[in-house]
Amino acid sequence: MSENLPAPVITGGFSETRPATPEVQHIVDEVKQDFQERTNMTFSMFKAISYRSQVVSGTNYIIKVQASETEYFHLKVFQSLPQEDQGPKLVSFQTGKTKDDPLIPF
Repeated sequence: MSENLPAPVITGGFSETRPATPEVQHIVDEVKQDFQERTNMTFSMFKAISYRSQVVSGTNYIIKVQASETEYFHLKVFQSLPQEDQGPKLVSFQTGKTKDDPLIPF
């Protein structure tokens, strides 16, 4: 019996906050350009810190991103199902966040 099983995913509900994975960083990298265009800002750092996910017909992500020593953003990103062959889409975002702000669905 394995004790390291992942927490069950509840369809329709957001997961608990988890540390960012390489896959989540890849999603952030994919939407960085769109974020920069929509905010009229540019960042050399754009690091995924933590995330929550929601399984729907695809996956919604709420991702905490660090853009500087003190600047954090929360991104809401939708990733369609693999067979739809579409990249992640930046749905919305929140600026003015801190490292300690909880990831709350928005």
